[in-house]
Amino acid sequence: MHTLTVWVAQYLLWLMAAGYLLVWLFEEDRRGRVQFAVQTVVGVVLAVGLLYIAKSVHHDPRPFVQNPRITPWFHHGADDGFPSDHSLGAAVLATLMIWRHRIVGAAMVVGALLIGWARVAAHVHHAQDVIAGLLLGALAAVLAHAVLALIRMWRRRDRSEPKPSVARPETGSMQS
Repeated sequence: MHTLTVWVAQYLLWLMAAGYLLVWLFEEDRRGRVQFAVQTVVGVVLAVGLLYIAKSVHHDPRPFVQNPRITPWFHHGADDGFPSDHSLGAAVLATLMIWRHRIVGAAMVVGALLIGWARVAAHVHHAQDVIAGLLLGALAAVLAHAVLALIRMWRRRDRSEPKPSVARPETGSMQS
């Protein structure tokens, strides 16, 4: 169980990212693939922004730093653990995937929750670090989805509005 927990805590996020990439690669609609990529880039950028804001607002030493009698199950730096960047990344991927492919998205939600649990079990995060990471990652994905929806709405509106006609001078005879 120890080995499995460590593997989930350290590597499941990479497996989720590979699955995410595979879903993107096998997207049949080229336009859907582009939208998916744009939504992903916007979501990741927002997540990184939220991560840095959260880190600057709240400082939380890792469990093994706070209590030297606790030993982490794998080597980890002694930096602040709030929020969990692994949980944040997993939540971004899982939440964005829900809109694309419900079954894969649901599996990724389970994966994100398992990553959070494993990071706490391995003594590298507190529960609040993981919960904050999951919530901020989901928020970044929802905001990215909203941004893409607004872009689509503006593009549709631009196409549906008639272009204003340019008044042309009449080509009749000139009067002096």
